[in-house]
Amino acid sequence: MTQTAKLRSLLQQDKCHIMPCCFDALSARLIAQEGYELTFMSGFAASASRIGAPDLGLMSYGEVVDQARNITETLPIPLIGDGDTGYGNAMNVRRTVTGFARAGCASVMIEDQLAPKRCGHTPGKAVVGRDEAFDRIRAAVDAREALRAEGGDILILARTDARHEHGLAEAIKRAETFAELGADILFVEAPRTEAEMREVCNSLPGPKMANIVEGGETPDLSNAALHDIGFSIAAYPLTLMAAAMQAMVDTLRGMKGDTRPGLMDFADLRDRIGFNDYYATSERYDTSRR
Repeated sequence: MTQTAKLRSLLQQDKCHIMPCCFDALSARLIAQEGYELTFMSGFAASASRIGAPDLGLMSYGEVVDQARNITETLPIPLIGDGDTGYGNAMNVRRTVTGFARAGCASVMIEDQLAPKRCGHTPGKAVVGRDEAFDRIRAAVDAREALRAEGGDILILARTDARHEHGLAEAIKRAETFAELGADILFVEAPRTEAEMREVCNSLPGPKMANIVEGGETPDLSNAALHDIGFSIAAYPLTLMAAAMQAMVDTLRGMKGDTRPGLMDFADLRDRIGFNDYYATSERYDTSRR
């Protein structure tokens, strides 16, 4: 089964899938090792990890696709890639979708923000007009269909950030049209109350994704509550990065006083990275033991 087929099967389940988001191959590997069924390459976290800069449109298309490819090469579960605004006009969107599919992503997110985009829970974001937003999703769906004609596949996750500037009704209208154009998963960013989250799910067809940013605008509800509201995926884009950064800062400060708190055991570290699997496989080729 392809990763896209796996993701499609997951979305058919009566379940809200907890989706910790990764930022590199190692974080993705840990997510899979802990039994999660899917992950998302967070643009915010990937930008911080790869270039040490905020998620303000600074990473290029090539850098993002390369980061996604590094992740999918070792990942046994579906990866959703962050395609931002598609990196240009509708033709760029088509190239972005195709590139993410060829990099091994099961799905790609395309959004309606103005370029350069911003994190959905930070100030200053704005969206393009309806026509341009719809053209982006139309182009993404066309790219998906072209891939399928060639034997490939990818799902389109369509995101709108219109709630911030134009209100919830506009965001729902845009997402509704995204679905009519053929988007597979819908994502209305940053509803501000549980009532707004319910309105999103009650108004829109198909699978919906909630985006839970600790300290962000959307209520941080339990998984049971998110399932009851109607979400199929609960994304946690910054949880692992925030945990990793806090652990590194604590350790760096501790080292100044000759302490190193919270370290993973060296044997466990080697095993999780894959040393033991490597050694076991390489023994097949050790002719000195024959």
